[in-house]
Amino acid sequence: MLSRLVRRVHMYLALFLAPWVVMYALSTLAMNHRGFFQPAQSSDEERFQQDKQQIVPLEIAGEIASADASRAVLDSLGLAGAFSARWQNGLLVIHRNDPLAPRRIRFDPKTRLATVEREALTAPMFLERLHRRRGYQHDYTLEDTWAFSVDLFIAAMLFWAGSGLWMWWEMRTTRRLGLVLAFSTTALFAILLIVL
Repeated sequence: MLSRLVRRVHMYLALFLAPWVVMYALSTLAMNHRGFFQPAQSSDEERFQQDKQQIVPLEIAGEIASADASRAVLDSLGLAGAFSARWQNGLLVIHRNDPLAPRRIRFDPKTRLATVEREALTAPMFLERLHRRRGYQHDYTLEDTWAFSVDLFIAAMLFWAGSGLWMWWEMRTTRRLGLVLAFSTTALFAILLIVL
């Protein structure tokens, strides 16, 4: 009874995990072979196209904490969401994270002009952004939802691996070959960890 349940859960879990496995496989392929998918290094002019310019009624005295200033700029532009930011040559440069439409905002505190640029959408960069999205550090529910789905994926993969071992051990005729493969892959993994 338990064995049948494990087998059923293992099978349906594989079907459930398929989109995440495909996404992580393709995104890792794109990151591992970046030169093939992006033969020439794109310039900023090719990667980013200006979307709009807008005066932001915000007064910033000096280079205050970039997170606070960035949040205020994004709110003023109607672009609230997850971001990273830094000061660069007197400008506040904000990268608004979004898998489909990432933007770069350059805010000049002297003129209060915000230049919003949209990054061109390419399949490799889209996959890489999905792959790298993680954590609960953002103040936005959607970001937390993605992080939670990644946690579920991790738990499901651990169960999937464990249930695979369970099924392998139940099939006596496969134990010897399974042990050889398990030992071989563990040894290869250990060697790679030590060498790399």
